[in-house]
Amino acid sequence: MGKQTIRFGTDGWRAIIADSFTFENVHRVALASAKMLADTFPGNGIVVGYDRRFMSEDFAKTVASAVQSLGIPVYLSDRPAPTPAYSWAAKLLGAHGALVVTASHNPANYSGIKIKGAFAGSVGQDLTAIVEKLLDEDFVAPPGKTADVTMFDPWEAYLDQLRTKVDLKALKEANLAIFLDAMHGVGAGGLTTLLGGGVEELRDQRDPLFGGNPPEPIARYLAPLFKALRQYQGDRPAIGLVLDGDADRIAAADGQGNYLSCQVLIPLLVDHLARRRGLTGKVVKTISGSDLIAKVARARGLEVEETAIGFKYIADIMLHEKVMLGGEESGGIGFSDHMPERDGLLCALYLLEIVAQTGKDLSTLYAELQAELQFTSYYDRKDLKLPDEAFKQKLLSLLEADLITEIAGQPVIEHTAIDGHKFRLPDGRWLLIRFSGTEPLLRLYCEADAQAKVTETLQWAQQWALG
Repeated sequence: MGKQTIRFGTDGWRAIIADSFTFENVHRVALASAKMLADTFPGNGIVVGYDRRFMSEDFAKTVASAVQSLGIPVYLSDRPAPTPAYSWAAKLLGAHGALVVTASHNPANYSGIKIKGAFAGSVGQDLTAIVEKLLDEDFVAPPGKTADVTMFDPWEAYLDQLRTKVDLKALKEANLAIFLDAMHGVGAGGLTTLLGGGVEELRDQRDPLFGGNPPEPIARYLAPLFKALRQYQGDRPAIGLVLDGDADRIAAADGQGNYLSCQVLIPLLVDHLARRRGLTGKVVKTISGSDLIAKVARARGLEVEETAIGFKYIADIMLHEKVMLGGEESGGIGFSDHMPERDGLLCALYLLEIVAQTGKDLSTLYAELQAELQFTSYYDRKDLKLPDEAFKQKLLSLLEADLITEIAGQPVIEHTAIDGHKFRLPDGRWLLIRFSGTEPLLRLYCEADAQAKVTETLQWAQQWALG
């Protein structure tokens, strides 16, 4: 049997453990990725890190061995840590980049490898295409080369960097009731260390099965957090924070245990950074992001740019322009004055700062922002599992044929295909139909000025897709 063809998705390579994600394929991907990084970025060595997934530390050793065989020194993490900690380490250590064994928010049977450049962010599609070409050519290491492995703690320098971004003393003095759901991922302990305690951490222990659900910060997987907030009887302002499996994504909950996605958090962060902190720069959003993001940015005098889905597209703009905030619907948010990388823990600190400075619940602030801008937003996303590749190709052909002219009784007034297919309707709602870049899923996104319209539109889309 020939070697498997390996292709990269939205952020790195992900595959099912013991199916395509094997030690052999991990070695192949690490070899090709390390060569690309060394050929592309000046530096000394490559950082190798890992998350809390099944056998991640063992796969990381295989990655390190592959890098060594090219004569490239390795900085190997001595413990699981957030993906942004490895990105920061690559920059701080002057490395060519980093290879991180993680499947982020994917289900427990997945693992993967993310490739980070020397600039502390995800490499773009042009560079992953080089890796794919090397894999197709069956690249192997030349004989006789080896290099040293240096073990290091990725947490210390990363937390030191976060300490420079916010006034931790003020956050401690605000006396907030903070609940953090780590979803059994690598973000556990970080916020508690930064604040010196005072954080109620949920699901902070390692569990390679993640309690039976993917470590994705969406409402249906967050019952423990909602319950803890609703049972809280204290008189301190309460806030719930959620980090995904590798802690580069975030979601939140208000003091009453109501879910707040990044469609809510990004407008609040843009408003806070521009109005209270006085920061400037472009706001970059992906095509699946709420229209309110652009409205609040422009209201604060900031330029807005829209990209395809995937933080690497935002990071590319961050490398060349001043970006105050770049964010995506799925929970990834980053800041140019930090690094061109999404960072869940830094976002958590900024959200705590908002509540500490205003004394108001996040939901109250969001309602005030909507009222000021006269824009009401309801949003939801539905994921449909695809039966096979042929079914996907059939739907893709229908979308590319531009046959959808009416949705839920409304005529389509605009159809764009930056990433997937986005349809705008006369009453202001929009529907995005897009295939996942990391799993065999069809994703349906909708925003409207009423929940009933969101529900109606997603039901229409599901019926269209599944018949």
